[in-house]
Amino acid sequence: MIKDKPIQQFLDDLASKAPTPGGGSAAAIMGAMGAALVSMVCNLTVGKKNYQEVEKEIQVVLTKSEQLRTQLTDMVRADVQVFGQVMEAYGMPKENDEEKFLRGEAIQTALRAATDVPLACAKACSEVMALSRTVAEKGNKNVVSDAGVAVLASYAALKSAALNVFINLSSIKDEEFAQDRLAQINTLLADNEISVAEIYADVKNKL
Repeated sequence: MIKDKPIQQFLDDLASKAPTPGGGSAAAIMGAMGAALVSMVCNLTVGKKNYQEVEKEIQVVLTKSEQLRTQLTDMVRADVQVFGQVMEAYGMPKENDEEKFLRGEAIQTALRAATDVPLACAKACSEVMALSRTVAEKGNKNVVSDAGVAVLASYAALKSAALNVFINLSSIKDEEFAQDRLAQINTLLADNEISVAEIYADVKNKL
């Protein structure tokens, strides 16, 4: 599994001519890095005398950030799998009308899956950003810059995942599906564009 490889191997694979891992996998890893940094701030806050009042809240954040880190890391594999499904569908025979029909249906099914995986990644990254806000506001001030890096990493991951949603939507014929997913990703982008600016400014003001 990709997630079990050393980071150097992952980067070498990312840089190679191989189609996977690609941008979708990179987005998931960036999001997981953001979640890991949220966890770091939590771990350096829990048990500290000056933060006893927020300890329970930070422990809840830590549990959630670790869940998201696992979820986003697993999305690396999901991204590779759906890309494989798309390529397999495009490789189906198209010698007659029946084969063309079956191929077209398979392509559309694969493209819908390939849209929903990065959309799920974007949603998870949005959750990481919300947690970043909490630790930036209430976490250990000595590591507030790490909360800032967390929100930037997760926002970059969200926008990167959005590109993979857009590219797949452009080939989907199901208008209802396409419009629904487009509305979801555009809402995530709009809401979090404001959030990232606010959280970054808050962090910078505390440095």
